[in-house]
Amino acid sequence: MLILVHPRVRLAAFRQSYWSPYPLPATVSPSVASQVHGQCRRRNPMTTDLYLIRHGEAVANVEPIIGGMRGDVGLTDLGRKQAELLEQRLRAEQVRADQLYVSTLPRALETGEYVARALQLPIQRDDDLQELRPGEADGLSVDEWRRRFGDPHSLLPTHPFRPFSPGGESWAAFLVRAGSALARLVAEHEDETVVAVCHGGVLEVSFYLAFGLGGTGNRVAFAPLNTSITHWRHRRGSNGQSEWTLVTFNDAGHLAGAGVPEESEREAVPTPPNED
Repeated sequence: MLILVHPRVRLAAFRQSYWSPYPLPATVSPSVASQVHGQCRRRNPMTTDLYLIRHGEAVANVEPIIGGMRGDVGLTDLGRKQAELLEQRLRAEQVRADQLYVSTLPRALETGEYVARALQLPIQRDDDLQELRPGEADGLSVDEWRRRFGDPHSLLPTHPFRPFSPGGESWAAFLVRAGSALARLVAEHEDETVVAVCHGGVLEVSFYLAFGLGGTGNRVAFAPLNTSITHWRHRRGSNGQSEWTLVTFNDAGHLAGAGVPEESEREAVPTPPNED
């Protein structure tokens, strides 16, 4: 992962935790445990703690199908097991949150049901938390997508305004839509804890938003694990500018030592460059 530190973004690992770290098996070294947990401080007044949870493994992650609203048929059995372990973790830690938002794609909604039970919160559906919208490619096999529409991967890094397929989003449009959704959540819920069940692409967008990058900016690439937790803390500075602190990234401690694979075979909607 390449991270360019923006003046208004702080990377933090504090000892005192608001969202308690999950106890890892004794076989996990302290250094790895520290990386997984990313312990954080308690909230300051008028901040928003935003937890982004990636969905469990989806059918579209293991079958070569473009997983938009038409191609997404929900979680695999492994994905449900991952979501179950996530629910157990949230219950064991007695996590408290004020708001729960969930992408309206089936794989996220199914994961959101596990999270909602643990948090005892109603699901608030949010279309803008969806993964990049693939347009006419939705539901096609990856090979058919490439055959009919060419390979956008070869162009997206230098042509971020090219749609995924006719009727779909470009990388730049996706950044605007999903970034606006995240900005809206922190603006509407100051001094609250917000949980959003979403997608790997939306997690990536959170970095673009925090670092002030646009569609033509340098690529920030990483591979968040299924049901992993990423924690941002947002506050409004005295000059009115957003200040973001990355507290925890890609925390999937609930899967460690459980004999449950953490990584999927592929992305449900391939995003640039060369990630399928």
